[in-house]
Amino acid sequence: MKRLLLTLLLVSGYLGMAQTDLNDYKYIIVPKKFDSFKRENQYQTSTFIKFLFTKNNFEAVYEDEMPIELIEDRCLGLLVGLQDDSSMFTTKVALVLKDCRSQEVFTTIQGKSRLKEYKASYNEAIRGAFVSLENVDYKYSGASTKKEPITVSFKNDVKKLEENTETTPELNARQDSMVQQKATLEEQSYKDLRPVESDITKKVESGQEAIQQVTTKEEQIYENRQPIASSISKTDTGSTKVASDVTKEVWYAQELPNGYQLVDSTPKIRMKLFESSVQGVYHATMDNKNGMVYTKDGKWYFEYYEGGNLIAEELNVKF
Repeated sequence: MKRLLLTLLLVSGYLGMAQTDLNDYKYIIVPKKFDSFKRENQYQTSTFIKFLFTKNNFEAVYEDEMPIELIEDRCLGLLVGLQDDSSMFTTKVALVLKDCRSQEVFTTIQGKSRLKEYKASYNEAIRGAFVSLENVDYKYSGASTKKEPITVSFKNDVKKLEENTETTPELNARQDSMVQQKATLEEQSYKDLRPVESDITKKVESGQEAIQQVTTKEEQIYENRQPIASSISKTDTGSTKVASDVTKEVWYAQELPNGYQLVDSTPKIRMKLFESSVQGVYHATMDNKNGMVYTKDGKWYFEYYEGGNLIAEELNVKF
């Protein structure tokens, strides 16, 4: 009698703890194919498990049909696993519920069946395992199961930064005007405005700079002061060459991972633009022509060499 009473007390305590844990989760996620099977819904295990959860007031969904809020917060649901320990003559299964961190939250008792037909045997064993959940008075509590965000501390890094900046007074004086930094426990920032070497060369014509640029680690400013003819270029002999007229046709820009492709209304790809190190300037290819595309005074131009002649064409581009 005492042993029976002790068993009842243990079972009651187990069910009480299980109810508290399960109430923290809004959804039960049912796979359409369990690991121990070769096909989806083999022996109708997935549909039968979803049916039993729904029957017992759980909100059960299939793994590939989850609602938006569950997709955005996977920790709202528990994933059902089927622990299959079946032998040649006996089907033995248990249901394992795991959270978004793959931690076991609840495991049922093992259901057994000796029926010879597989579908009937698995259904009977699953129903036996589900007895553990039928006595749980489940009701979603709305408790948050999200992980706390990870906080990164830069306290030690600030110390190292202060130690490594002990250099000569002359160098410190020069760097102070080009480096802006804050290093406190409340605020930490570092802004380096020292010039770096650019891969853009300067071209000088008639004693004046044709290209003026300022390049720092944080910004790059590029101003092209070369005279540009929208559709006429000068040859080496001083004569002029008229470029093909593309200004009447509108081309539309479609974004690529590293630039754009320009298409006409067909749509046909007419030109490809690839990003350069200067904002508003692109490397460009069109048919067998290679050049650059840049913007000036709100207009776009394609500049390239043809037979030793520098040609500039105005483009009508819609971004």
